[in-house]
Amino acid sequence: MQILNGKEASQSIKDALKLNVAQLLAEGKKVPHLAAILVGNNGASETYVAAKVKACEEVGFKSTLVRAEESITSLKLLDIIRDLNNDEDIDGILVQLPLPKHISEQEIINAIDPDKDVDGFHPSNVGRMVLGQPTFIPATPYGIMLLLEHYKVETKGKHAVVIGRSHIVGRPMSILLSGSGYPGNCTVTVCHSHTKNLEEICRSGDIIVAALGRPEFVTAEMVKEGAVVIDVGITRVVDPSKKSGFALKGDVDYKNVAPKCSFITPVPGGVGPMTIAALLKNTYHSCVKRNYD
Repeated sequence: MQILNGKEASQSIKDALKLNVAQLLAEGKKVPHLAAILVGNNGASETYVAAKVKACEEVGFKSTLVRAEESITSLKLLDIIRDLNNDEDIDGILVQLPLPKHISEQEIINAIDPDKDVDGFHPSNVGRMVLGQPTFIPATPYGIMLLLEHYKVETKGKHAVVIGRSHIVGRPMSILLSGSGYPGNCTVTVCHSHTKNLEEICRSGDIIVAALGRPEFVTAEMVKEGAVVIDVGITRVVDPSKKSGFALKGDVDYKNVAPKCSFITPVPGGVGPMTIAALLKNTYHSCVKRNYD
């Protein structure tokens, strides 16, 4: 069993990006600039955005954090996005989700310039991804593909089972894994809350991507020997034995599933760091495309 170490793989990507940025600076060129919009004071969102800003600093990107009150109106938020769209120095825009309930997430995403949509959620970019055209791929699925590539995990002809059908992870993963090229060329089954014989389907999977947000949902009985298991979930579970009072659990019962796997991602330290690395890659490509292609 080999651990798919997201910290290690993401560091490799960040090191390469750091060299690329140094090259841009040496040539007197503009460096990538990422703008993040954070609405309200959600603790998890604060943590995620802080990690993204820190990663930008690490590789030499410029970053701008735009904070907005929880009570901001959709019109005000759309004005902020319009200003960032029109700012020639900004290469990537991300709106940290979730947004307050009174704001339509899709309306906000649709307002982002597709050429700056480094989260890959704009319908134009989703459409290009489905068609196999060059585009910004959503950061978590892109990060998973980069992780498989880093560890040279064989995907051609494999049966991939994706548990979860969200537009952020599940659906894009099914499209990417079934696409031509590497990693890809899988036969993909997408499972969800209405899937019958879920355990049986999972047991037939050479690759399992668990992205449903239910702690330790995937058990050893659902995984065949030698499977590759990608755990996307991360949930805080109360644990009095921990100093923080909680433990982070993935969607996979890691302790019992890991011994059966050929490859498995840990939680934390697996998919999470790769999401940020993929976001940085998207931002770098946006900068190069907008300024130097």
